Amino acid sequence: MISMFRHLGRRSLGAYGILFLLFLYLPIALIAVFSFNSNVVNMMSWSGFTFDWYRSLFGLETNLAASSNYVETTDQLLSAVKNSLAIALVTSAISTTIGTVTALALQRYDFRARRFYQMLIFMPMIMPDIVLGIALLIFFVGAGFQLGLMTIIIGHCVFLSSYVFIIVSARLAGMDQVLEEASADLGANPWVTFRRVTLPQIMPGVAGGALLAFIISLDDLVITFFIAGVEATTLPLFIYAMLRRGIKPQINALAVMLLLFSFAIAALGLYLRSRRP
Repeated sequence: MISMFRHLGRRSLGAYGILFLLFLYLPIALIAVFSFNSNVVNMMSWSGFTFDWYRSLFGLETNLAASSNYVETTDQLLSAVKNSLAIALVTSAISTTIGTVTALALQRYDFRARRFYQMLIFMPMIMPDIVLGIALLIFFVGAGFQLGLMTIIIGHCVFLSSYVFIIVSARLAGMDQVLEEASADLGANPWVTFRRVTLPQIMPGVAGGALLAFIISLDDLVITFFIAGVEATTLPLFIYAMLRRGIKPQINALAVMLLLFSFAIAALGLYLRSRRP
């Protein structure tokens, strides 16, 4: 009887796991499939296979007469992509520096308000995006900032530094500090010890945090929506603007391209984070 219940429990758990994966990834699979649908009128009704929706995103000639009516201009799309990549690169560099330095400081020094300081670091990551976006908007407007690329970079750094801090802190927790002590005993100054001993050991965590910050910044919509301003359009905002005018076939193609790029960056980050020193 007990073995029967165990067997039933394993089967139920396996079925639940399959249903959970379908719930997560079936909508993404449908987006990928219908991005190749040649139906111009109703993209949910399959009428043939085509690459024209991908070609139209780059301004190339297509066989579908109506495909040119679905994307404003390729220049607008390329401008949004450039803005997103520039913001993601700058944000990941700044947030990685802040998160790494903060993780090293809290790992090396113990002070009375350490726990409280850690809680403050976690708050931007725990806080709902819409609340953080409204708070940043109020701050920028009250401080007299002109909303644009700079405010987006500052806003992204506010919460992405927390992600980098967690990843680097986990790497520091597993690092052997005896090597740093040996380096100091051999006469190396703190900077040489950090550059030759500490940094190589935590580099997978630093690189993983940087890539994670890059991909989150590239995909962010809610916070960016509040602090972007009028002329600073990122790729998620561009897609959202297209959705407000109707679900268009190019949106599926654009979402698939962004998803593949995000998966590649995230996979590289996880790989670097899992590497042993």
